[in-house]
Amino acid sequence: MSPLDWIVVAAYFFVVVAIGWWSKKRIHNVADFFTASGRIPWWLSGISHHMSGYSAVMFVAFAAVAYNDGITVYFWWPLTIGLGVGVGAFLFAARWNRLRSKHDVKSPLEYLTRRYNLPTQQVLAYSGAALKVVDIAAKWVAISILLKGFADIPLEVGIIFTGIATMAYMTVGGLWADVLTDMGQFVIQAVAGFAMLFAVMAKLGADFPFTMWGDLPDGHGDPISGSVTTWLVIAFLFVKTFEYNGGMWNLAQRYMAAPSGSAAKRSALLSSVLWLIWPLILFLPMVAAPLIVPGLTSGEESYVALSQELLPAGLIGLMLAGFFSHTMAMVASDSNVITAVITRDLAPVLAPKVRRLTEAAQLTFARITTVLFVSLSMLIAITTRGEGFVLDTVVQLVAATMGPISIPLMLGLLPWFRRVGPTAAIISWAGGLLVWYIVRYQIDSSTEAAIVGLPLVTSLVLYIGIGFLYPESTPERDALVLSLDTDPDEDDDTGDRPGRDQVPAP
Repeated sequence: MSPLDWIVVAAYFFVVVAIGWWSKKRIHNVADFFTASGRIPWWLSGISHHMSGYSAVMFVAFAAVAYNDGITVYFWWPLTIGLGVGVGAFLFAARWNRLRSKHDVKSPLEYLTRRYNLPTQQVLAYSGAALKVVDIAAKWVAISILLKGFADIPLEVGIIFTGIATMAYMTVGGLWADVLTDMGQFVIQAVAGFAMLFAVMAKLGADFPFTMWGDLPDGHGDPISGSVTTWLVIAFLFVKTFEYNGGMWNLAQRYMAAPSGSAAKRSALLSSVLWLIWPLILFLPMVAAPLIVPGLTSGEESYVALSQELLPAGLIGLMLAGFFSHTMAMVASDSNVITAVITRDLAPVLAPKVRRLTEAAQLTFARITTVLFVSLSMLIAITTRGEGFVLDTVVQLVAATMGPISIPLMLGLLPWFRRVGPTAAIISWAGGLLVWYIVRYQIDSSTEAAIVGLPLVTSLVLYIGIGFLYPESTPERDALVLSLDTDPDEDDDTGDRPGRDQVPAP
């Protein structure tokens, strides 16, 4: 990398720190820290929702899929997310927001004690937190691989540097810092993404990408190719529908931080459109990489090689800043929501005096928890590094276990399942994780589609089947779920919906 590239990277970090300290002025209590007290505009919430789904993983693991198998990477990842988020705009987005506006919920799991019971909330909280720390560790490994490829920085140094930089702005600025960084990431990604697209076009000709398919290896133009199967795409569609509509807790926060339920719905629709369109701009150069940097032994190195081959000084630095931005914003987002879960859901059960902390003390506790959580994920990343760790973690672990963890959380919001109680919730969670363990570790011939899809299907069948055979409906649970049908101002107009005062406190 040239001195100009390093200047660009340094300028990015200066802006990130400035955003964090500017956001600090907006943080007065835990509601501001975790949900921005519902003051984030719908369009900013939508962009943040979209950008929170990216990290350096896309430019390492998914670039490898594009290099080895072609355009199929678009069909099993962003297309399934875009469709899933579009469905969730009508089912989940507004309901997440109304948990905050009607019931003062600051953590996506906080409502579970009222919806089911405390044991259900605790098993989902602990298993989800454990999953998240491993997921974030994979993202640290991904950014360190890119740093090593661009600047020959040792993996451990890259992880520590990026982690400390993330903590520097996240612990002071909360969700506001996270969302504003997402906006900056959106701008950087747009510039860097189009720069790469035009560079590839200049290399392959103005008719790119229309005429490249015949020159690529066989199957690279097929929607289903390589290790990707139709069943895997279907499995991902179901998993991503749950994951990106709140099963990935930080994305539920984006809906909760919007001003109203209707605004949250618009945020989801904007994110859905971005998922369907923008990743094509990013993936087409990755698909074309075998024509420009052929013969790579590891596809995970393809995007670094492509950048070094095509981009001039300055733009490589901007590209690297974009990688930092992707990972730091996503990790900051995850860290904020995990901190919310620990502060609001786990710590008060272990130490009841946490509930009696002052607002200032709760905010300090949240910031300390953020530092500890990020540090733990960095330690895991350093001790479990290695080629293949990124893709194995993101696809086989996160995607496969997301269904069992998210189904009770997500379906519990919907009125059609309000009779489903804690028995069905816990059995569906346990059954799904058991099937994942058996398929992943006990059956040698399991396909990726089975590893990803069977746990979700198991949890879904158990949740619905047991819930309807053994209903555990109560007036309080019914009131909670039905209160999420409308925004507070609509309740004022009609006067016929249950409001917050009708739902008992936990």
